[in-house]
Amino acid sequence: MFILKTPTTTLSAVSLPLLTVSSHLHRSKPISFPITPTKPSTLRRSSTAKPMSWLGKLGFGTRATADASTDQSSIAQGPDDDLPAPGQQFAQFGAGCFWGVELAFQRVPGVTKTEVGYTQGFTNNPSYNDICSGTTNHSEVVRVQYDPKLGSFESLLDCFWERHDPTTLNRQGNDVGTQYRSGIYFYTPEQEKAALESMQKHQQKLNRNIVTEILPAKKFYRAEEYHQQYLAKGGRFGFRQSTEKGCNDPIRCYG
Repeated sequence: MFILKTPTTTLSAVSLPLLTVSSHLHRSKPISFPITPTKPSTLRRSSTAKPMSWLGKLGFGTRATADASTDQSSIAQGPDDDLPAPGQQFAQFGAGCFWGVELAFQRVPGVTKTEVGYTQGFTNNPSYNDICSGTTNHSEVVRVQYDPKLGSFESLLDCFWERHDPTTLNRQGNDVGTQYRSGIYFYTPEQEKAALESMQKHQQKLNRNIVTEILPAKKFYRAEEYHQQYLAKGGRFGFRQSTEKGCNDPIRCYG
């Protein structure tokens, strides 16, 4: 190897391999071409962005971020793989803030269990703050477990239409955002058929077009525990609201 000496540094007539360049950037040894010194602070990992390597700048970097995003989306957009109790069925409904919606379904005969959560988005395992950001496309929903021998899917649909305004896009009252959109998320072809027929009948009663989405149920992410049965446990002001079957007491949305 021929060495060319200069007054300030020693340069190799043969450039170092590309991979060894990035591994020598932080050392005080000669390299095959001059670079601008980088401040130590810029090499620190931040919570908002990761520093790009020299390989990445040259187009040889990995696609770890994109792959992770794709993996999250494929999981979140997958089917709900939870199973209801033997002999029972699931259904999901989005009708605005899930606190009041859950209490309404708790009162429907045949309903054996309710859970509030998030679905139809692109982020795996989202938090309440995540879905409120408006960037994950999740909807606040109630997943209802019901016994078809004690109550029909049609009775759940009746409760759904009565509980909210299905003509306001991404909004229920003062609650605005994509997480408050109107939606019926079905688990079986029979549920889909019943939902479509029910929507057509309900449309005839309204002067404005229904904007409810009717889609296959996707992965359900159970919301934080403090959201579960929120109004039945007392809500914001500590006044418990009845979950008795057939109860017609007005529902106070925030307790």
